Parts: sequence; structure tokens; C-alpha cells
Amino acid sequence: MQRRTAAVTTVSLFLLLLLGLYQLASSRQYQLFGELIARVETEQPLIALTFDDGPSERYTAEVVELLARYQVPATFFVTGHELARYPEQGRLLVQAGHQLGNHSYTHKRMLLVSPATVASEVERTDQQIRQAGFTDEILFRPPYGKKLFTLPWYLSQQQRKTIMWDLEPESEPKLAADPQALAAAVIANARPGSIILLHVMYQSRQSSREALPLIIEGLQAKGYRFVTVSELLQSRNLQ
Repeated sequence: MQRRTAAVTTVSLFLLLLLGLYQLASSRQYQLFGELIARVETEQPLIALTFDDGPSERYTAEVVELLARYQVPATFFVTGHELARYPEQGRLLVQAGHQLGNHSYTHKRMLLVSPATVASEVERTDQQIRQAGFTDEILFRPPYGKKLFTLPWYLSQQQRKTIMWDLEPESEPKLAADPQALAAAVIANARPGSIILLHVMYQSRQSSREALPLIIEGLQAKGYRFVTVSELLQSRNLQ
């Protein structure tokens, strides 16, 4: 009986440990090393619009044209693999005045990986971003928002920021399929300093592309001004 109780206790502790690690890896608010930002505390009516993945051959120009129509700058967290495949689209983003961020090279979950793997994923993408003509600070966003030990440690050693988000409407399937509902959720929940995460670079994200002008118009009507993530971070020093 005692052995069975001890075994159950061991399994329970192991499961609790796994749960704790999962929560740590997925947390938008905390990581073990370095600076993590999901939203900026600011009294100014500023919002950062961010897009993950890409660039893509088919949709980059469409998104750039839409943002130009509203004079909205955005931050694109691109993957090195896609940027290497479509370098002209990367240059288009930079020439249009948008910020490029690092979203890893292969978009793999960097949880239990070696330091060499992390360095390769980050540095190869940095190289592609520089080749696209982006010269400012390169912020990093973890693929799938997952990070545990090695990735935060590496970024902290490089004094680099981990950028998360506080608004991700696409995570709700009912919202993701309905442009009107998706836009309404963002407009209702946005706060000064919010960082919005969307995906617009693939055919499957038509709803997000259709929601984008609704989001922009709705937030601008409420007095918000769109800025890049770096500009949003700079607003902390102006209060």
C-alpha cells in the first residue's frame, strides 16, 4: 500500500511538473531570462499591429497596399525561410516603412533545443532581414509563442526583447472564421499599448485579411494611432 501511494505521489508530482513547464513555455507574461513584452503600459492611445509568418508571394503586396491606404505602419515577424524564398517581398515591406521582426528561420517550436539550434534559427533570420534592407533593432517573437529555457537565455545574452501580444482574436475558431466578429473583438478589447497579433500571409487567412480594414477603421474611430512595436516601446520613455 505504501509503495502504491509513493508511486501515485511520484506520478502526480511529475504531472504537476509537466503542467508547470507547459504553462511557463506558453506564458505571455513571464519567462526565466530577459525582457518579455506582451503589452506596453502607456497613457497614449497607441496600438501596434503585428503580423506573423511570411512574407508570401501572393499576399504581401495586397497587405502593403491596404496599410498604405490607411497610412498604418505595422510590424511583420517574418520567418527566415520565407524571406529567403521571397526576398523581393521582404524588400517591399521595408521600402513601405514597416518594421521587420524575427520569427525564427523554420518556425519550429524552440523548447527543448540546443543553444546551437537557437542561434542558427535566430541568426540566419537576422541575416535575411538585414539583406532585405531593414537596419533598426530586430525584435524577436517565438514561433507559436513557445519558449522555455534555451531561447530566453540566448536572447537575454544578446540583450534582445521577446515580443508577445495581448490580443489574438484568431485563437477563437468562431472569431477566426468571421471577419466582422474578429474585428469587433479587437475593437472592443484593445487598450492603449496593446499589441495585436494577426496572420494574413496565406490563403487560409482570408477572414483576417477582410477584417483588417474593419479593425483599422474601428480603432482609428476610437482615437487610436497605429505605430510599430519599436515605436510603442519608445512611448514608455515619453510619459
